[in-house]
Amino acid sequence: MRKVNLLLIIMVLMAALAAPAAAAGGAQMSPDEALARLKEGNDRFVAGKPRYPNQGRERRAITAGQGQHPFATVLACADSRVPVELIFDQGLGDLFVVRVAGNVAQTDEIGSIEYALDHLATPLVLVLGHTQCGAVTAVVENDKVPPHIANLVAPIRPAVAKAKAENPDAAPEALIGAAIRANVLQAMEDLLQRSSIVKAQVKAKQTRVVGAIYEIDTGQVQWLGPHPDQDKWLGGKAKGPAAGPAKKAKKTQPAEE
Repeated sequence: MRKVNLLLIIMVLMAALAAPAAAAGGAQMSPDEALARLKEGNDRFVAGKPRYPNQGRERRAITAGQGQHPFATVLACADSRVPVELIFDQGLGDLFVVRVAGNVAQTDEIGSIEYALDHLATPLVLVLGHTQCGAVTAVVENDKVPPHIANLVAPIRPAVAKAKAENPDAAPEALIGAAIRANVLQAMEDLLQRSSIVKAQVKAKQTRVVGAIYEIDTGQVQWLGPHPDQDKWLGGKAKGPAAGPAKKAKKTQPAEE
């Protein structure tokens, strides 16, 4: 039994020494590489061929001993049908996830994201909305909600107002879809307009802010790219994929298992 335990300890230590890229993944990745890794992970999830990377005892030992070095920050909804690590087929220490109903970007969420950029050096920030979002639907339908929920969904109201103005004749389902997309863009705008850290790092090309929508029924992530007004806010041309469905990313090195 002692020999088995000793062998296990040796294997864990060897894994930790042999996987510096896994421990320092975020700091060693470009925004392009981080985005490609998310896209590839979602492709595997949709195809039903996940690898479940970085979820074993060796990974636990690495992240416990060497700290966290996520390669992407994700602002997502608290909806139980949107398990971020699963839909991108990632593991322990890969993603810095901030979840809140309606994926809004207010003080707590922005502060958490600033921590990820300033202290963890994540090269990518993803604002992830999703279809069938209850928070957005409640605002579209002007539901009566308790005071704390009303305060929570207040940042969604400008997005809904814009969606209604741009789609005056839309059917209810189509209007909700437009509002979900507008709400992702609203959160991106709030991040870039309210956070000097986010804005500075995006302008310096140290990180990138992109949006996406997760389809509850298919599992597919539809990529929106950077905010269309980012150029204006940064005073220069935005870098990154154009808004709308993105082409399949080129393959990169697989994640450490």
